[in-house]
Amino acid sequence: MVKELQLRIQLKEEKITDILLKKAAHHLSIDPKTVSGVKILRKSIDARKPQIYFNYKVAVYIDEPLPENSAYQFEYKDVSNAKEIHIVGFGPAGMYAALRCLELGYKPIVLERGKNVQDRRRDLRAINQEHFVNEDSNYCFGEGGAGTYSDGKLYTRSLKRGDVRKIFENLVFHGATEQILIDAHPHIGTNKLPKIIQNIRETILKHGGEIHFESRVTDFVIKNNKLQAIQLLNGTEMTVNAVVLATGHSARDIYELLHKKEIALKAKSFAMGVRVEHPQHIIDSIQYHCSGKRDELLPAAAYSLVQQVKGRGVYSFCMCPGGFIVPAATANGEVVVNGMSPSRRNNLYANSGIVVEINVDKDLPKYEKYGVLKGLQYQKDLERLAFTSGGRTQTAPAQRLTDFVEGNLSTDLNTTSYQPGLKSAPLHSLLPKLIGGRLRKGFEAFGQKMHGYYTSEANIVGVESRTSSPVNIPRKDNLEHPEIEGLFPCGEGGGYAGGIISAAMDGERCAEAAIENL
Repeated sequence: MVKELQLRIQLKEEKITDILLKKAAHHLSIDPKTVSGVKILRKSIDARKPQIYFNYKVAVYIDEPLPENSAYQFEYKDVSNAKEIHIVGFGPAGMYAALRCLELGYKPIVLERGKNVQDRRRDLRAINQEHFVNEDSNYCFGEGGAGTYSDGKLYTRSLKRGDVRKIFENLVFHGATEQILIDAHPHIGTNKLPKIIQNIRETILKHGGEIHFESRVTDFVIKNNKLQAIQLLNGTEMTVNAVVLATGHSARDIYELLHKKEIALKAKSFAMGVRVEHPQHIIDSIQYHCSGKRDELLPAAAYSLVQQVKGRGVYSFCMCPGGFIVPAATANGEVVVNGMSPSRRNNLYANSGIVVEINVDKDLPKYEKYGVLKGLQYQKDLERLAFTSGGRTQTAPAQRLTDFVEGNLSTDLNTTSYQPGLKSAPLHSLLPKLIGGRLRKGFEAFGQKMHGYYTSEANIVGVESRTSSPVNIPRKDNLEHPEIEGLFPCGEGGGYAGGIISAAMDGERCAEAAIENL
C-alpha cells in the first residue's frame, strides 16, 4: 500500500529519511516497522516566518518495497535508414524534437548555426575578455541554446502542454541529478548542463541521427506553398520532408527572412528592462530573517516580485541567486545582459531581470512603420543605446539602484559579477519613459515589499531585452504554419514557450506533428 503525505520539518538536520519515516508513521498512526520506506516527491522551503520549515510531499510505502527503477523508460530506435525530419536549431526544443524522432522511428537531421558545447567556451571568453561577439556562437547560439550557459532553471507553469515529468526524467537519464525531480524550483546549473547536453548529442548520433554544427540556414525553397528545401550559408541545399523550426527568440535573421518572403508573422507582446544585482547576503537576510551569514542548510535565497504600474506589469524575471550577470548580445554593436547561476549557487551576488510589459498593440506607435517586426526594432534600438552609453564595447551601462530611482548620476558603482565591466550612465533618463518610469515606481514598491531591497548597495545594469520573442510565427491546430506546408514553428522562437521545459515539451509536440503530417 502507498499513501501520499504532506510533512513539515523545522530547520534542523539528522538523517532526513529517518525523520520523514518517523513523522509518516506517526501521522498515519501505524507501527514504523511496517513502513518499508519513504520516497520524497516534492521539497520546498517556507521562510515566510522567522521559524523556517522544509515542506515535503512524500509517498509512504507500507508493507511493500520502494520501486528501484523509474516508471519512465527511454527506448530509442536505430533510425540510420529511416525517413528524415529536419530540425533547425539545437536548443531545448530542437533537442527534444530530435529525441522524440528517435522514439518514433524517424531520422532527425539537426542544423545548428553555432558550435558544439565545448567549442562555444572560446567564443564566450572572447565576449567577456575581448568584447567581440561571434554572431553564430555566443551565450544564445550554439549547442544547447541560450539555456546552456545561462543557468538551466527548470521551473515551468506549462503543466497542460505535455508530460513535464518525462522531460525531467529524461534529463536525469542523460546525467542530471535526481534532485531536480523533487525540488519545487529545480535548477541544474551552468557548470553541469554542458555534460548533459553532450550526452543528449551522443544519444542522437548513436541511434543514427545527424547533427551539423556551424550550419546556419539562410533561405527556404518554397513551391506551391510547400517547403521543398533549405539552403545553408555554405551554399548547401538540402531537400526536406518537414522542418521543425526551433531557432530561439534571438534568431532575428529568421524573422527577417520570413518577413522578406512574405510568410505570415505576427507582432507579439514581450517585456524589457534591466538586471538588478545585490550582494547575496542582503537577499538572504531579507528572505531568511537573519543577520549575517545564512544557515548552511539553506540555499542562496531567491525572490519573486511583481507590481502593476500605470497599467503594465513590472516584475522579476530569471532570478539568479548566487549567480553572475553575463553578456547575451548576438551581434557586435549591441549590449544585452542576462543572468546565470552555477549548481551550488555560491557566488557573492544575486541578480534578477526586472522588466516591464510591452503591449505591442498600444505602446509602440512610433514603430508602426516596421509592421510585424516593430517589437524587434524596439529591442534593437534599446540594445544599441546600451552599447553607446556603455562605451561602445561589451561594458554595460549601470547605476546604483537608489540613484536610478532618485534621478542621480552615480559617481561610483558597486562591485559586480559582470565580467566585461560596468560604466556609470544615467539610465533614469536614457531609458524610454515607457520602461524607465515604470521601473522607478516598481523598485520603490519592491522596497516596501522586501525591506532592505531598495539600497545603494545594488546596481542596475542595462539592458535586459531578450525575455521572450517579440514575434510570433503562427501555426494551425496541427502545429503547421497556416501558409507553408511542411513548416512547423516551435519553442521560444515561434512564440510558444518561455523556458527550457516548455520549449522541450513543444519540441516533442512539433516532432509528433511533423511525423503525423507525413
